[in-house]
Amino acid sequence: MTDQGNKVDLTKKLYDKKAYLNVVDTQFNELSQPPIPTEPDVTVDEFFQLYNDLFYDIPKLGEINSHEYLVKQSSDYIGSAVLTDDIQALLDEITALREENLELQRNIIDLTINTNS
Repeated sequence: MTDQGNKVDLTKKLYDKKAYLNVVDTQFNELSQPPIPTEPDVTVDEFFQLYNDLFYDIPKLGEINSHEYLVKQSSDYIGSAVLTDDIQALLDEITALREENLELQRNIIDLTINTNS
């Protein structure tokens, strides 16, 4: 091959450190992981439809992914005082019914004793 006399001029630019960081991208963007596709947001209506569809597939008990877990999470969110008030009202009713039952049992015993005397 013969030299055709083509000449290429090369120029070299020098930058100080501050200018270098402003001019040259030093991030490794090409090597980063692509973003992971996310599921579309589910509306409240869609959530409850899915919940109803999966209701019997959800385990009753368990630390996570169970009806027990949902009850605990919801109770923490709304405050267990609401449930506690309802439970206390039922406990009070049970106590009153037990007292009434005891009084009726005493009446039966008294009537039995008076009848046999």
